Parts: sequence; structure tokens; C-alpha cells
Amino acid sequence: MITAYLNILVVFAIIFLGYMLTKKRWFDNHIANVFSKLVLNITLPLSMFLNMTQKFTRAEFLELFTGLALPFVSIIVTFLISIVYSRITRVPDTRKGSFRTMFTAANTIFMGLPVNMAIFGEKAIPYALLYYICNTTFFFTVGIMLISRDNPDNHLEKANFSPEKLLKQLLSPAILGFFVGILWMLTDMAVPKPMIDFSTYVGGMTTSLSLFVIGIIIYQTGFKNLKMDKDVAGVMLGRYIISPLVVYGLSFIIPVPSLMLKVFILQSAMPVQNALPILAKGYGADAEFATTSLTYSIILYIVFIFVILTLFF
Repeated sequence: MITAYLNILVVFAIIFLGYMLTKKRWFDNHIANVFSKLVLNITLPLSMFLNMTQKFTRAEFLELFTGLALPFVSIIVTFLISIVYSRITRVPDTRKGSFRTMFTAANTIFMGLPVNMAIFGEKAIPYALLYYICNTTFFFTVGIMLISRDNPDNHLEKANFSPEKLLKQLLSPAILGFFVGILWMLTDMAVPKPMIDFSTYVGGMTTSLSLFVIGIIIYQTGFKNLKMDKDVAGVMLGRYIISPLVVYGLSFIIPVPSLMLKVFILQSAMPVQNALPILAKGYGADAEFATTSLTYSIILYIVFIFVILTLFF
């Protein structure tokens, strides 16, 4: 347990470094966008490919996908709870969609992946990606639709969805890297050493770049702009208490291997999605509420991660 705590502190040390470098104007929003693109389009796909081809056998792969039902069902249950909670606490219509999305969807890549790797090592990456697939499916379908409805003018034309758009979001480079790695693994073909070395060097940047993005976001938001209210508190309740408890409770009905369950619990209890403030602003929703919730969720995660590790591990 002490080792896990120390590894988590390393994660937050890198976030703090990103914060300080932004304060010194080494980093800015442009750098954050560049780092995000690098992670999502290059380093993470290579990391997915490398892990699936080097860390798993066919038998382990089949075991991997038996656990897909647990995160899928848990996200649906958490979302239903968010609907009930938002009605009981009378969340305003101008932030109701954002609230339910933040209550339900987790930051499974930029925060979830580094934390799981810090605690469990590279073996956790495929399990983390399983939760990511379910989380991303919810976020880019139901989530975006809900956020768009927060706009008082109800400009639903901004949120028109098509099968082509949905397929593009779901078949992201990270997931494609995952599937290419699976196909390669199933062929039993050896990966050429130069390809392994290239994927190792470039994919190894995923964790540090992801955490730098978090540090930049915290600095750009600014602590003085944070305003805690009942709705922000409700988002924290969903992220750090309801969501992991739902996963844990469902594990008695949908059993999965121990490591997989631990990764799912951690993934479910991650901060708010990075993209929420950008999407809220683009759809004319309450961007200040989304930004405040995101920043609070990152800051408070320093406390909640240790609580979660103590209770569930």
C-alpha cells in the first residue's frame, strides 16, 4: 500500500511540474492542445499496440473481454442515479446535461491511465482501455446530446449525430492501436525489434504528457475562479463515491478477475473529463460550471485516491 501511495505522489508531482512550467510561461493552451493531440493520436496508440503484442496471450485476451459488461452496466446505472439526483437537488436546466455527464463520465485517459500504471504497472492498460471504450461511447453519444440541451436557445442543430460521426469518435487512434495489437497478437507473428523499440520510446511519453495537460488546465483555470456550490459538490459525489460504489456492488453480480475489478474501480473514480469545459462553451452551456467542476475534481482527487485505495485495496 505504501508503494502505491508513493507512486501516486509521483503522478501528482508531474502534474505540479506542469502547473509550475505553465506559471513560468513555458507551457500554455497551445502546448496543452499539442500534448493532447500527441497522446491521443500517436503515443497512446503505440502504447496500446505494444502492450497487446508483448504482454498478453490469446487466453488472457479472451479473459479480458469477458469483463466488458461490468463497466458498461455500471455507467448506465450511474447515469440513472445522476438523473434522480439532479431532479431531487433541482439542478438548473442550463447545467443539468453537463451535470449528468460529469457525474457519470470519467477522465479515463489523461488521469486514469497514468494512475493505473503507477499502481498496477503495464498489465493494467488493457483493462483500463476496456473501461475507456464504454466511457467514451457514453460521452460521445449521450453526453454530448445532454450538454447541447443545456443551451437556453436549444440549438440542437449543433448536436446532430450521424453514424459516420459516431464511428469516427469510437474508432479513435487509441482504440485502433488496441485492435491492431489484438489482431497482430492473434496471428502469433513476432513484432520486429525496430518496431518494438520505436513504440517503446514514443509510447513511453504518454504518461508524462497526459499529466502535463492536467497541470496546464489547473493553472489556466486559476484557484481564485473556483466557486463551490451544491451542484459542483454533487458532481464530486458522483465521481468519487457513487461511481466506484456502483462498480464494486455490480461486481457481486458480474464477477471479474481481481486486477480487472481494481482497475475498473479506479477508472470509475477519476476526475471530470478534460473536454467538458470546451464542449460546454461550444454548445452554449454553462462553461464556468464545467470548468469549476473539472478543476475541483482534479484537486480533490489528491484526497479521494487515498481513500479509494484504503477502502478497496
